[in-house]
Amino acid sequence: MADDGKPTRPAGGAKAAVEKRAPVVEASEIVIAAPPETVWDVLATIEGWPAWNPDVKWVSVDGDVVEGTQFRWKSGPGKVTSTLQRVERPRLIAWTGRTFGIDAVHVWRFEPRDGATLVRTEESFEGIVARLFRRPLRSTLAGALENSLRHLKAEAERRAQT
Repeated sequence: MADDGKPTRPAGGAKAAVEKRAPVVEASEIVIAAPPETVWDVLATIEGWPAWNPDVKWVSVDGDVVEGTQFRWKSGPGKVTSTLQRVERPRLIAWTGRTFGIDAVHVWRFEPRDGATLVRTEESFEGIVARLFRRPLRSTLAGALENSLRHLKAEAERRAQT
């Protein structure tokens, strides 16, 4: 935080795109029957992820959902330390993360679509582990993105109905 209490930009500039030339890059999208604000609220309430996404075991957030905030979480076998890089409610949220020698960039975009929301998510992995295990990591990441979208859709549509 700056002296005036406003969040500062993360060192090195804020990322809003995956590393397209990384050894592992995957993307997926889904249409959710809920407005972007509802979808945003589900995803941007980071500490609530375990309540709607069974792949996330726990989350600890070190502040508000603003650029530079760190959060730690467990998904699958690994604990991940992530930093919010871009936060543009309700259009985009992006973070970087590190686990098991993998440096990741994850970007979520929300686009209004005839009363619904097109959600596009992409993630890239870099590092020696990503280079060595490129094929299995691509498959694992593709499945994780699909699962996350499916769970996000279910929760956002449930909230939109209430």
